[in-house]
Amino acid sequence: MRRGFYIIMLLLSVTLFGHAQSKYSNEFLSLGLGARGLGMANTMCALTDDVTSAYWNPAGLTRMDKRYQLALMHAEYFAGIAKYDYAGLGFKIDSNQSVAFSYIRFGVDNIMNTTQLIDDQGNVDYDRITYFSSADNAFLLSYAYAFPQVPGLSLGANAKIVHRKIGKFARSWGFGLDFGLMYNRKGWQAGLMLRDGTSTFNAWRYSLTDDVIAVFEQTGNEIPENDLELTVPALLLGGGKTVHFGKGFHGTFALGFDCTFDGKRNSLIKSKVINVDPHFGMEFDYKKIVALRAGIGNFQRETDFDGKQKTTLQINFGVGVCIKNIVSIDYAFTDLGNLSIAQYSHVFSLKVAIDKFKK
Repeated sequence: MRRGFYIIMLLLSVTLFGHAQSKYSNEFLSLGLGARGLGMANTMCALTDDVTSAYWNPAGLTRMDKRYQLALMHAEYFAGIAKYDYAGLGFKIDSNQSVAFSYIRFGVDNIMNTTQLIDDQGNVDYDRITYFSSADNAFLLSYAYAFPQVPGLSLGANAKIVHRKIGKFARSWGFGLDFGLMYNRKGWQAGLMLRDGTSTFNAWRYSLTDDVIAVFEQTGNEIPENDLELTVPALLLGGGKTVHFGKGFHGTFALGFDCTFDGKRNSLIKSKVINVDPHFGMEFDYKKIVALRAGIGNFQRETDFDGKQKTTLQINFGVGVCIKNIVSIDYAFTDLGNLSIAQYSHVFSLKVAIDKFKK
């Protein structure tokens, strides 16, 4: 039992020290958001046109078709162990200006804390087990402006606060800015977003009791110290085209490229200077009432049991239904067929859009 106790504390140590690295800092903000975007493999940088634009590209907030928009999403990862939730509220100030507030949470709840499992006499007491959560939270305040002098051109920005917490052991606060640009002309759409454009800084503070420190020392682990974590900028590029087939049928096709500059990653295009993750998405709809979606992305090089390398990819599917141009219900099924390392997830999102409230 003592060995199991030490293993649990070792895993906690690894988790804490993972925060000191900047390469995958705030990675929960790169998962994607909303069932429409996830069903199209995150190809929304140039297509986004609702309140979720605060995440994909804040410049897209100017394309909201109603004055007020509310969006909600819930998803579960790793067979329900991790919960991913989102709520967003958007408001069109006028024909050229829009604002939005968004809240994003990715967390694992009810984690067993066994630091007090063994009492002072060396006896195992399961009643001493408590539970804690490890959660990442982000708050986004967004603003977008459409230039009347250049139809189709809009700019946007996010001011975001990031709060991350691992039970009572560690927590951090961070701040950063995102910038977005969009241009639409004759059915063609282009988008650019500089995520963490100012870099996002997370200040970590650890609160370890004497008992936990003693376990760290017994297992040969370093005692974590308060530190500053940095999320470097990433450049997201996208383009798309909407085609009208007639009789209310439309097709939208999009490409996206996520570019990172924090050292070599397991991307399709990789180097020490830049990594590029391409992804492709498409959507077919009828009068914007019902839509079918699909996307391909998450290209990676993996080594099998024979030592041979192969390229894997992730296929996503989704559907959407809009009721009276007010309520939209979307669903996405990601990682169909277990083509990537992560397990598949069912994602649902809801959007309500209105122009005014009834008196």
